[in-house]
Amino acid sequence: MSDARERFSNRVDNYVKHRPSYPAGVLDLLAAECGLDETASIADVGSGTGILTELLLARAGRVFAVEPNSAMREAAERRLGGHPAFASVAGSAEATTLPDASVRLVTVAQAFHWFDLAATRREFARILEPGGSVALIWNVRDVDASPFMAEYEALLRTHGTDYEQVNHRGVGPAELDAFFGEGRHRLATFTNAQTFDAAGLEGRLLSASYVPAQGQPGYEHMLQALRDLFARHHRDGRVEFVYATRVHSGGL
Repeated sequence: MSDARERFSNRVDNYVKHRPSYPAGVLDLLAAECGLDETASIADVGSGTGILTELLLARAGRVFAVEPNSAMREAAERRLGGHPAFASVAGSAEATTLPDASVRLVTVAQAFHWFDLAATRREFARILEPGGSVALIWNVRDVDASPFMAEYEALLRTHGTDYEQVNHRGVGPAELDAFFGEGRHRLATFTNAQTFDAAGLEGRLLSASYVPAQGQPGYEHMLQALRDLFARHHRDGRVEFVYATRVHSGGL
């Protein structure tokens, strides 16, 4: 996707403030099945503002945060640059710049659907140590969790600019089998949630690259629809945003 590396440049502040982190169970899984420990070097590819990177730093010996978007990479550097195990890398999934066989684990959180699958597989195979693992992680909105979540999904489909084209749900069994090898990856699912007041919900919406930004056509109409949605569903001024956190992991 030609503009994928720059899509979030004007969303960084909202991304930092309003995107969810990942359940502790995800890190426990990576430790149990993917070699995550204090001796491991990890490549967190498409690391963005460092949400997963920050969690990995608590458990790994070295974390290379590989991110092509300069605005997002700089946000991660501001948050995590003082950590001795953190290394910021201006690279991409298809060209990480890391040495051959240099990492035990490659993680990808909320980003794999932006990558060129074949080129990424070659690059990950190159940088992984023998027997290394890849973990692809998504916080997936649970649209069936509540009427609010179902109506939020409908809002995206109505007001999104190219939501259907860039939705991560386009990565399905065929793409995962092509990447890992048929039947050679494991799926684990965890529950996750955020709660938002009205301003937080607006920030969460505006962190997405597939909705109009301020000044673009449809922006005000979309925000009014969001305010109406919040008014219908909030309890004591807050709504619950529910996810299923999915981890696809395996070797290459």
